[in-house]
Amino acid sequence: MTASPRTDFLAETTDLLRRTPGVLRALLAGIDDAWTDTPDVDGGWRPRDVVGHLISADTNNYLTRAERILESGTAVPFDAFDRFQHVERDAGTSLDELLDRFESLRRANLERLAERISESDLDRTGMHPVLGEVTIRQLLSTWCVHDLDHTAQVFAGMAGSHDAAVGEWKQYLGILLRRDDPAAVPG
Repeated sequence: MTASPRTDFLAETTDLLRRTPGVLRALLAGIDDAWTDTPDVDGGWRPRDVVGHLISADTNNYLTRAERILESGTAVPFDAFDRFQHVERDAGTSLDELLDRFESLRRANLERLAERISESDLDRTGMHPVLGEVTIRQLLSTWCVHDLDHTAQVFAGMAGSHDAAVGEWKQYLGILLRRDDPAAVPG
């Protein structure tokens, strides 16, 4: 089945999703571990954990769920998503290898998205095991915001790796203040 021409929604969605691997590669490829060994918050994820989680999401979350909607509608709920499967799976894998895997997987998924999803599919519904009925449009929007959320998490972890090093200037750096208090305002 050939997808109909892309709409602004699909083009914009694909454009953002296509950018994420490049943004993460620009930030993280080849950088010293001193910048990537700190989680965004206590108990949070380090940048390598974020990349691993994004690989998991691209492997068996967003596109897989959109295809489930196309095939089964609301009749078959989505499978549960293991948000932590990257922990064991990626042990011993370098951050650069994870970036390569994510970039390759995302490229393939965007090709599948273009082949499988059209404007007429966006309002089709599926069954989330917790949220109930959701549309493909909501699912794709969530995929984009999920990328943005975790990209911000990478920035926060990298900034946190130098929290003590900035000294008194921390009071002006919201990215560091929000690690302790999400409502903190610098200055």
